[in-house]
Amino acid sequence: MKTLNTIPLNQILQGDCIELMNSLPEKSVDLIFADPPYNLQLGGDLHRPNNTKVDACDDHWDQFDSFKAYDEFSNAWLKAARRILKDDGTIWVIGSYHNIFRVGVTLQDLGYWMLNDVIWRKTNPMPNFRGRRFTNAHETMIWCSKSEKAKYNFNYEAMKAFNDDVQMRSDWLLPICNGGERLKNDEGVKAHPTQKPESLLYRVIMASSKPGDVVLDPFFGTGTTGAVAKKLGRNFIGLERETDYIKVAEKRIKSIKGEVDTSLLTTPAKRQAPRIPFGTLLERGLLEPGTKLTDVKGRYEAKVRADGTLSASDFRGSIHQVGAKVQNAQACNGWTFWHMEKGSERVCIDELREQVRSELAS
Repeated sequence: MKTLNTIPLNQILQGDCIELMNSLPEKSVDLIFADPPYNLQLGGDLHRPNNTKVDACDDHWDQFDSFKAYDEFSNAWLKAARRILKDDGTIWVIGSYHNIFRVGVTLQDLGYWMLNDVIWRKTNPMPNFRGRRFTNAHETMIWCSKSEKAKYNFNYEAMKAFNDDVQMRSDWLLPICNGGERLKNDEGVKAHPTQKPESLLYRVIMASSKPGDVVLDPFFGTGTTGAVAKKLGRNFIGLERETDYIKVAEKRIKSIKGEVDTSLLTTPAKRQAPRIPFGTLLERGLLEPGTKLTDVKGRYEAKVRADGTLSASDFRGSIHQVGAKVQNAQACNGWTFWHMEKGSERVCIDELREQVRSELAS
């Protein structure tokens, strides 16, 4: 297959994912989300207590002759994915206990650098009908950068805001895809046995990409990745072999209407905000020399000096140095550590810094 000169944005390409990835320009993709075949080791049909058959994933695309064959397949597609991934791009791979550990070994063998393993804990998992094992209530996602020193994208502030201003953890409690979200084919049967919920892809894409980025899914299925990417102002490339899945995905993505307001899709990172020296707060009259600062619980004290330093006992230094000194710590973020009294409350001085930033931006 010839190498394409341009990136086929917002398209679904039909064919073998390895061949298709090898046809794409090198280092052209910002984010990859992969939901590869799980190679489920199922022993015969599974029935519910009422003797109805469980519609498990037994499709031909999930069948491999041996673990060796599966490992060779994983190595081939992950190698192709690595070639098209930008140096600062990242990849997510989701799997079950049947395959995720084998995939993890392959990722490391190929030079990917592990960032997180994220546990998708299902609120409504399928019960274990035979009662011989624990209910399989989670799947694992591995998030990797292309190398150890890669400057990958992580929208920390966005995910913290998304989580009620609490740092988001690596265990995500989300429901499986069901109800109205579960896509059906023309016969009224579920279109795909392992359709992922949009809520899962929403977090993945929000966390690790920017508006306008290219998100590729080598196992596109019914297009969850493409649908969420379109809603979040990202470009997508879908790779899929099965004609029936492509038909469902195209219809699904085409139904998403309206322009995306990109100004609503980004959360400014504090590291990229204009630097405000502590002395600026004195220049603007937000603090005065002699103002007493404390930590949030009032255990430590320091006084503001006219030159923008603090003094505590016989030690003088920056807000960070004095904050570290009083705690006997190696380092301290003085902006979040120090507070001033305002009425009956203690207000973090970082609020004053944000006030200055907003005034400069207006």
